[in-house]
Amino acid sequence: MGKKLTKREEDYSKWYNELVVKADLAENSSVRGCMVIKPYGYAIWEKMQNQLDQMFKETGHQNAYFPLFVPKSLFEAEEKNAEGFAKECAIVTHYRLKSDIKNPGKLIVDEKAKLEEELIVRPTSEAVIWNTYKNWIQSYRDLPILINQWANVVRWEMRTRLFLRTAEFLWQEGHTAHETKKEAINEAILINDIYAEFAENHMGIPVIKGLKSDSEKFAGAEETYCIEALMQDGKSLQAGTSHFLGQNFAKAFDVKFASKNGDLDYVWATSWGVSTRLMGALVMTHSDDNGLVLPPKLAPIQVVIIPIYKSKEEFNAVESYIEPILEKLKSKGISFLFDKRDTHKPGFKFNEHEIKGVPIRIVAGPKDIENSSLEIFRRDKMEKETINFDDVFSRIDFLITDIQNNLFERAQSFKNANIRNANTYQEFKDLIKNKGGFVSAHWDGTAETEEIIKKETKATIRCIPIDGVKEKGNCIYSKKPSEQRVLFAKAY
Repeated sequence: MGKKLTKREEDYSKWYNELVVKADLAENSSVRGCMVIKPYGYAIWEKMQNQLDQMFKETGHQNAYFPLFVPKSLFEAEEKNAEGFAKECAIVTHYRLKSDIKNPGKLIVDEKAKLEEELIVRPTSEAVIWNTYKNWIQSYRDLPILINQWANVVRWEMRTRLFLRTAEFLWQEGHTAHETKKEAINEAILINDIYAEFAENHMGIPVIKGLKSDSEKFAGAEETYCIEALMQDGKSLQAGTSHFLGQNFAKAFDVKFASKNGDLDYVWATSWGVSTRLMGALVMTHSDDNGLVLPPKLAPIQVVIIPIYKSKEEFNAVESYIEPILEKLKSKGISFLFDKRDTHKPGFKFNEHEIKGVPIRIVAGPKDIENSSLEIFRRDKMEKETINFDDVFSRIDFLITDIQNNLFERAQSFKNANIRNANTYQEFKDLIKNKGGFVSAHWDGTAETEEIIKKETKATIRCIPIDGVKEKGNCIYSKKPSEQRVLFAKAY
């Protein structure tokens, strides 16, 4: 597997970049800022996708698909949304190339094939979807519309990092239409709760649910609900957002419905999404200097079995010995790999599966056959033990649950230990510079103060905690009155 990873404490960014590549998750592509998600990385994303998809469908949502291209006039219809994404847009201006007479074999743009209207490669789909909803909605009987799509989007990022920020990424985006304001707000909160449940119960990542400040909320939204997670380097990562859009998009696209009493009114809307950025969160929350650490619920391979042998006869004996284990794992729905490659030595296999974060490793050789035993190893604690053959299934069942719980509890302890109160601006600056993590402080609610703090410390308001204690105080910067502490942090 090549040289060892850079240690986290030496260079966290370098450690992350090396790990994503060495764990076979993804690599940079020939297209600047875009990535190739490799099969092992995509298998993790598929597990995330499948679980979230089930949770959406259980709450009444359906999947659909909308075009990749958005006519520029539609994109411009909701001004705040258009302005918010304008600097990140990729634009299609022509539909054909032609041979360059001066340079045979080269292609150039055919100026005769210029589009009558330029097309935006979707950075988000509100515009094309709300233009579509206009045709679907006439009366209250057509509501609610609860649609999700799994898609790719393009945001022309200048500074990219695998999974965390790429010019093209995969995500899901939900777009819903409602009869009342209350229904739409409840929808936005419901989805944010689903994101939090998924992050904590499946990814093992503790999150803080909150609202974004006006300057941090989604362009075109009335409110943005979010979940924020804390990475091991003390930086915050926005793991998911759910937006209450009010009637902004309905007004921009003239989407009205006949109410129960016969009046015409504009539809109320939400949109929400999580992306392959969750892969980056998963890597950075749990992994260590030995490689990736995966929660069992999302691991493509939950158990790897490695045989130890010196001859064909010994291999056959070991294979027969562990065959009942393979059959039982299959029947129990536990994903496993019997790594019987004869091209690599056991030590190489141990290292490979450790760096790829396989939660449980079982090793069996001739001595184990003699002793009716097995060696079992848990990746999260890097601990191994010898167990009786008959105890293997109860031990695997225990470890799958215990590893999942341990990863969450470990991350929860880290998060809790890295939320600190600041009561003065100097104290705030010292904490941001020397400690990192979340800093809980009073803020006067103005964009001006928020911008000054960001400029001077590089810390932003990550969220206004929904479950935060209402505590009167004074803004750390302006000394003006404040009703509640908010969470600041440096962020990805």
